[in-house]
Amino acid sequence: MSQLLLVFIFLLTLFVVAQFMQAREISGQDTALERLRAQVAELSELLALEKASKAKLQASLLSLTDELEAQKGQVASLNAMLQGLQASKGEAGGIIGALRQELDKERRISAEALAQVELLNQQIAALRRQVAMLNAALEASEQREKEARVKIVNLGKRLNAALARRVQELARYRSEFFGRLRAILSSRANIRVVGDRFVFSSEILFPKGSAELTEEGRRELDKIAEALLEISRDIPPDINWVLRVDGHTDTDPIATPQFPSNWELSTARALSVVRYLISRGVPPERLAATGFGQFHPIDPRDTEEAKARNRRIELKLTER
Repeated sequence: MSQLLLVFIFLLTLFVVAQFMQAREISGQDTALERLRAQVAELSELLALEKASKAKLQASLLSLTDELEAQKGQVASLNAMLQGLQASKGEAGGIIGALRQELDKERRISAEALAQVELLNQQIAALRRQVAMLNAALEASEQREKEARVKIVNLGKRLNAALARRVQELARYRSEFFGRLRAILSSRANIRVVGDRFVFSSEILFPKGSAELTEEGRRELDKIAEALLEISRDIPPDINWVLRVDGHTDTDPIATPQFPSNWELSTARALSVVRYLISRGVPPERLAATGFGQFHPIDPRDTEEAKARNRRIELKLTER
């Protein structure tokens, strides 16, 4: 632009000179020179103005250049931000997609949970109906149980009364049986009644260390069998009585091939009495044999007299 301006000024100067020459030639040399000077002065002012304008333009150009560079930096920053936003948008889109999938999954789970809740509600309703039915059945059962308890109590009272009557009857027949035995065996000092049992000393029935009945023992048992058969005819059939025969020994040990211990000896003696009573007509279902060895003494002392008392056969009329 400055070059164009110089060219323009140069051309203008040439034009002025030509005019001056022409004016000089026409109007005179002095007048033309003055004019030329005035024009040169004007051109100088114009040139100064142009220079000032040029400086201003250069300053503006520099400012604009700086602004342009700043704008370029801002544009670069904005581009970076835009790229970051686009990348973030992609990541956000992925996150949003994952969240949407998770949301869909939660919705499906919620739908399944609602279905399960509905099913559970139906099951609870069915269980409540069953509980109501069970409560009704329980109440009916409790009512029946109360009635049954009343019946059982009444039946128990009647049964106890019947048992008491039977016990009394059996006690009466036992007393009668023992009374007859006392009358029959009253002359024997070694036969006695102890509580509800008739006690025979073993010396009456067996030799020492043996389970074989003596003749004297057989005669005594004949009396017992006769009394037992007589009294059994009067005992009602519904009283399930039994004569229990218990064998006892003293504490002196025995160890023979036939009787390895007092257990075997006491049991064998009780069996000998039972077998003999059966042979005399006593029904076998009305007899029982038990051996106690030396473990149930009636006299705990360790004297010969106490041992003699402990060697015994006990008869007990009882109910099976």
